[in-house]
Amino acid sequence: MIAYLSTLRSRWFIAAGVTAFLLSVGGCSDEVTCPGIHPGCEGPPGWSLQSPLPGIDTISSICFTDADTGTAVGGKGRIIRTIDGGETWVSQTSGTTYHLNAVVFTDADTGTVVGIGGMILRTTDGGETWVSQTSGTTYHLNDVDFTDADTGTAVGEMGTILRTVDGGETWVSRTGGTTGDINGVDFTDANTGTVVGTGGTILRTIDGGETWVSQISGTNYPLHGVVFPDAETGTAVGSSGVIFRTEDGGETWIYQPSGTARSLQAIVFTDANTGTAVGDGGTILRTNDGGQTWISQTSGVTNWLTDVALTDDDTGTAVGTSGMILRTVDGGDTWIRQARGTLYKLNGVAFADADTGTAVGVGGTILRTNNGGDTWTSRTSGTKAGLNDVCFTDAHTAIVVGQSGTILRTMDGGETWVRQSSGTAHQLNGVAFTNANTGTAVGDRGTILRTDDGGETWTSQTSGTTHRLEDVAFIDVNTATAVGDRGTILRTMDGGRTWVSQFRWLTSCLNGVSFTDANTGTVVGAGGTILRTSNGGGSWVRQMSRTRIWLNGVTFTDANTGTAVGEQGTILRTTDGGETWRCQISGTMEWLNGVIFTDANTGTAVGARGTILRTTTGGVD
Repeated sequence: MIAYLSTLRSRWFIAAGVTAFLLSVGGCSDEVTCPGIHPGCEGPPGWSLQSPLPGIDTISSICFTDADTGTAVGGKGRIIRTIDGGETWVSQTSGTTYHLNAVVFTDADTGTVVGIGGMILRTTDGGETWVSQTSGTTYHLNDVDFTDADTGTAVGEMGTILRTVDGGETWVSRTGGTTGDINGVDFTDANTGTVVGTGGTILRTIDGGETWVSQISGTNYPLHGVVFPDAETGTAVGSSGVIFRTEDGGETWIYQPSGTARSLQAIVFTDANTGTAVGDGGTILRTNDGGQTWISQTSGVTNWLTDVALTDDDTGTAVGTSGMILRTVDGGDTWIRQARGTLYKLNGVAFADADTGTAVGVGGTILRTNNGGDTWTSRTSGTKAGLNDVCFTDAHTAIVVGQSGTILRTMDGGETWVRQSSGTAHQLNGVAFTNANTGTAVGDRGTILRTDDGGETWTSQTSGTTHRLEDVAFIDVNTATAVGDRGTILRTMDGGRTWVSQFRWLTSCLNGVSFTDANTGTVVGAGGTILRTSNGGGSWVRQMSRTRIWLNGVTFTDANTGTAVGEQGTILRTTDGGETWRCQISGTMEWLNGVIFTDANTGTAVGARGTILRTTTGGVD
């Protein structure tokens, strides 16, 4: 179905398994070990993706059973579902992080997904649960088609053809007579089907796959997709814009000029005459005369489009790289992008209560939610500066800090943001308030700023260091701890008039700090560093994180219950004050930069490429 993806999937899979790399951020460097998909973690993720939806990974395949109900699959085991024609998409738990290549549903409830490494998943409840099936192969599976709930065919690498007549309880290998990759499959009934693949391969069966007959395509280009609206009439598409048509069940295939040299990845027809093809560079082609003429349509994107589904002549959806989903309701005259959230990196998040929160990030990004993250709405910040942290004092009042000494204040729940004069051009990385008036911001070159009037004026304080400060936590108006570069931990007990260095032997970057009372606090940083104090920083004990991952943020709701987040989607959880930290499956490999919990179970984490994760179970499924 999508030949070029076979190579990309292999590269992505290999990349995901890279075990070590050198990371350098803000002058700190530390060798860290990539966790892959969190070895040692068990069960499905207890975190759900809120943004970006439908997702940032490549979407490989889409299937609609009616105009409203559809399922799409793609990178990192992503499965998303819509029941409103794509207005909203909900992530489903696939139970895998393998790349998924194709999906087919025979009705709204019954579907099958195939992917790399011979992965086959099955659902009979609309994707509420997905169950792994035994394929009997480790070859990548590229496409799948079912003619009813029981009868299906999957195809893939090295000429792989698998057949089931019991809904996937058993899959039996069939010989097609080729060792080339098979990319697409389409059956018009239980017995009659066609597959296409590399080298212009076209194979036909009329006995349910028991035997396959090679047909002459007239090309050596790889063919990526094939569709038959009836047993005799079919169209195949492939590299360099090739399109071939048959009206005699494949006895003869006739070349049709497509008008493009772009590789075409998928093809769909609603009847013998009306069809749409999609491909590289945002290519969308339309025919209303059985392919005698193909008209280019404006997609408005340059992404590679990997699949397309039509439920009638007018209504269709196309998907592609970087989570692209396009929708048309006028036969492709216009294609509208469907998405939710942002692709900008998010650095900080804060909630005033379980429902009311704000996330901030690069490019002056400010997102606001009033419903626990079910929807996130962009707010105008008035700046393009990167924003690094946010702090609420109540549901209406918040402070944001960022690059070039940026400080923004809202008193109307984020509807409007007013810039405050910080008196510095240094980047500010962390901010904490104990009440509406009293707060502290920290940043580069040891910068510490203090306000006692809600930010009307900010006063510089002497930190005693030129190292970058990353985060700050206040217990009361006088007592605070700041952390940063090269193992820096500073403590004040007089509102910042004096800051005392507490820790000297660690040289790793420290990125996050959380205190639950004046004595009990936790710090996280590079190389999986977790430090704990029970005497206000008089002494710090290193805790076993069981990872060398870079940890960026930490939050505790009480002395025992805390969560830390970091690179590669890492989430760690403790319920015993850090005596043990357990890895949780986040469902993402994106770098996570900030985390906040409003109670022991309800939390939000944010990170790279607009990632927002939410849990209401403490991260436990």
